[in-house]
Amino acid sequence: MTTDSSSAKPFPGQRLRGFRKQGGLSLKQLAEHVGCSESFLSKVENGRANPSLSMLHQIVDALGISITSLFDSDSGNHRVVFRQSEGPRLRLQSKEAREIVLERLIPQDGDHLLQANIHVVGVGGDSRGTISHEGEELGYMLEGVLELTVDQRVYRIEAGDCFVFRSELPHAYRNIGDTEARVLWVNTPTTF
Repeated sequence: MTTDSSSAKPFPGQRLRGFRKQGGLSLKQLAEHVGCSESFLSKVENGRANPSLSMLHQIVDALGISITSLFDSDSGNHRVVFRQSEGPRLRLQSKEAREIVLERLIPQDGDHLLQANIHVVGVGGDSRGTISHEGEELGYMLEGVLELTVDQRVYRIEAGDCFVFRSELPHAYRNIGDTEARVLWVNTPTTF
């Protein structure tokens, strides 16, 4: 199954701008804090660029929010079943053949302790740096091949393999195969 990236939900730059202004930060201050250019951050806020997963974690950390708070909350109303057509897709990177799309499996709201997504990683796509945050993560490789680095140890993950680690450990991943990679990724507490 391939991902139609045109159906991916655009990055919520306007909400990011709102949180930045609420925090009393200028574009320059936030850019300096996260290590990017003011111009790039402006493009993100105006919907002309998407941050990498690593950069997104740095931005929300600097703002004292979660990634979830950037995206519209879709209350599950205590539902049990969610249809495939109802799950939004979130595009995190948009460089040719380096795209990462998250297919949300359950709503991102206060009703759930777990967060579950399918990470769709294009050929050559990666987390663009290491990430660390509170929590625990579990993944099940559905298709393709990933190189997963956790606490400086490198693992080759293929379809059918499972992994689990504490999120506080620095971690990164990249698609080292010649086809799209799909990973069922679950973490708690919610960070996206």
